[in-house]
Amino acid sequence: RAVARRCEAHAMNTYLVLKWVHILSSVLLVGTGFGSAFYLFFANRSGSVAAQAVVARLVVRADTWFTTPAGIVQPITGMALAGMAGWPLSTPWLAASIGLYVLAGLCWLPVLWLQWRMAAMATDAAARGSALPADYARFARWWEGLGYPAFIAMLAIYYLMVAKPALWGWA
Repeated sequence: RAVARRCEAHAMNTYLVLKWVHILSSVLLVGTGFGSAFYLFFANRSGSVAAQAVVARLVVRADTWFTTPAGIVQPITGMALAGMAGWPLSTPWLAASIGLYVLAGLCWLPVLWLQWRMAAMATDAAARGSALPADYARFARWWEGLGYPAFIAMLAIYYLMVAKPALWGWA
């Protein structure tokens, strides 16, 4: 009986540690993504090539150091938590969350490439003291356009994870 209680306590501790890591990585993922997008959005409207160069480089750095690792940790810890809690991945709110995460990822992957290119263009233009190339504005529009659905998807995932609503007629 004592051994069973210790095993149960160990499983609960593992679950709580995984849950903490999952929550922390979700905050890093969404917080860093929103924060860096906020600054690049406004730097792009500043008219300052130097500001755009600095902010674009920092956005790339933030995505490399924080967003990418958190984006990898999220599905790993999420799948582990679902398994430990006994939630089948076909549970509607969980399946919807996974689908939205895939959608956000499909938006985010081209955003990474766009950010790298924008940072390179802005850095080059700032070093030369010249205007940004026309491609920068086009890339910035795509970057912004892909960011909206990704961010909305992440907000919807937060709702689904917290509320765990009955969808499609079943819990």
